[in-house]
Amino acid sequence: MTLETKKSVFVELGKFLKQFSENDTIKKSDVLHNDLFFDDFEKLIYLSQSHNGWYTPEQVYFAVQSWADALTEENINKWLSAYSFDTQDNKNEKTVALILAGNIPLVGFHDFLSVLITGNKALIKTSSNDQHLLPFLAKYLIAADESLKDKITFVEGKLENFDTVIATGSNNTARYFEYYFKDKPSIIRKNRNSAAVLNGEETHEQLEALGEDIFRYFGLGCRNVSKLFVPKGYSFDAFFQAIFKYQDVIHYEKYANNYDYNKAVFLMSNFKLLDNGFLTLKEDPSYASPISSVFYEFYENIEELQNRLTTDSEQIQCIVSNDLIKNSIPFGETQNPQLWDYADNVDTITFLLTTK
Repeated sequence: MTLETKKSVFVELGKFLKQFSENDTIKKSDVLHNDLFFDDFEKLIYLSQSHNGWYTPEQVYFAVQSWADALTEENINKWLSAYSFDTQDNKNEKTVALILAGNIPLVGFHDFLSVLITGNKALIKTSSNDQHLLPFLAKYLIAADESLKDKITFVEGKLENFDTVIATGSNNTARYFEYYFKDKPSIIRKNRNSAAVLNGEETHEQLEALGEDIFRYFGLGCRNVSKLFVPKGYSFDAFFQAIFKYQDVIHYEKYANNYDYNKAVFLMSNFKLLDNGFLTLKEDPSYASPISSVFYEFYENIEELQNRLTTDSEQIQCIVSNDLIKNSIPFGETQNPQLWDYADNVDTITFLLTTK
């Protein structure tokens, strides 16, 4: 397959995904292979919650639409224009083992896309929490171009006969990956969390958008905000007023169970909490807060905080602010990364093109 052919296949996938949304799913006559895949994919979206209780239709639809927006001809061309593919031919083809996470729907799709677009083979071990969505999309891609059939393999047991590895897991599993794959070129991703820096001048709309950064996917993603940095003397009244629109999150049983459990643990430990009935705020220096809770810290000097965040960069996936922090992103945008926004700031395409 030429690079242009690979691009076109993923553009077709983007058109297919674009049809599915929570409130306005419409089957279009000009979409490739709709007769084979449309009805089954719609059913899979609604079945996903039976496979993983966190994968509600709302969250799966959001992930699907995010990828539909990303997989346009314009976005793919812009993403890949920064690279030279001249050295990538069949002689350089590698089998790349992908060990995927399952914390949010299709979280491993970018790695999958990167492997195939660089002309390599994907040997995929899905998470037990997300075993259906990516294999379904792989079948669609193969139907769009049969030559991909030999490029995509899903495995359930031991990974064997591969050249390089991209693995995502917790800090504990990362240590195992680093040992087990020490003789292979690899990208190994660990736990990361995202933070927001406030100064008290945020608008209601910005704080409302921050709620999206906190509650999307129930806070399970590395791009979800789990830590707030606020100035000394900051009042959380405006924050709580703005995020009230997300109160329905407490009606999801798994989230509510986590809220009750984590709140009880905090209270039994005599921690001081701020609480609005569906989210607790706890003053804590850590970045990784439990589900249904966000940690916060006070700061006195924004320059000192910038230095702190730079020092802690390996713990942070992204930072949200109103241009207070260098390279921060706007409120409400953490779960809308572009194709060129790499996890952990590790350029996957360069890795795949240059690793022998």
